[in-house]
Amino acid sequence: MKKIRVLMVDDNTNLIDMVKEYFSSSSEISIDLEASDGLEAMKIIEEKKDEIDLIILDLIMPKKDGLYVLEEMKKKNIIKKVVVATSYNASDVIRQVSDYGTNYFILKPFELDDLEKRILEACRREEKIGKNIDFYYNNLQISITKVLHELGIPSHIKGYQYIREAIGVIYERPDVIGGITKELYPELALKFDTTVSRVERAIRHAIEVSWNRGDWNLMEEIFGHSVDIDKAKPTNSEFIVTIADKLKLEGNKIGI
Repeated sequence: MKKIRVLMVDDNTNLIDMVKEYFSSSSEISIDLEASDGLEAMKIIEEKKDEIDLIILDLIMPKKDGLYVLEEMKKKNIIKKVVVATSYNASDVIRQVSDYGTNYFILKPFELDDLEKRILEACRREEKIGKNIDFYYNNLQISITKVLHELGIPSHIKGYQYIREAIGVIYERPDVIGGITKELYPELALKFDTTVSRVERAIRHAIEVSWNRGDWNLMEEIFGHSVDIDKAKPTNSEFIVTIADKLKLEGNKIGI
């Protein structure tokens, strides 16, 4: 299997060394190139673009920052998979980053195995068998839509979109369950060009709407084992994870 060739752009040389050491024995990922600022990164990207499969990109760097790199790549029509890895998560910057079609936004400090998963997901997803994946994805989306409608969440409110996307993420990547706030919400904010706090509030509002107008028997069936529904609504995390678990169990039964 061909290794994923990575350019890492970060002014923290210790972090680059740690990442290189972590992947030194990997059979799938290789940190082949490195740069410590945006100018150096663009020089490497232009000269060696055919040798790069993915870029790990910090945002805050000397000389030229990560946004400069994304802007220049867009101007020069250089299309590469990008994982933005930064400690800077201001909502306006997340919106800017999302405009450039980056694959993931991971916050520092991160676990190296989480970085590994994001790289593999970004590069391997489209290598899955096309028609089977389309069928699987379409059926999953239909199932999510059906259960949300039955739970009384109207499709025109923002929280509906966020919950639908979140359930799909948890269904496919159950490791995200432990990082709902730090990982899932920023990912949704990036995708929908909004802020983490708005994502969280919109999901909470959608759950409140569901609790007031949904099918009570279905709620009991889905949430009764994990939440005392007579006393309290499920938290955002409980709502998303419980539905994802239900769909996964049903999917396994019917072979989706």
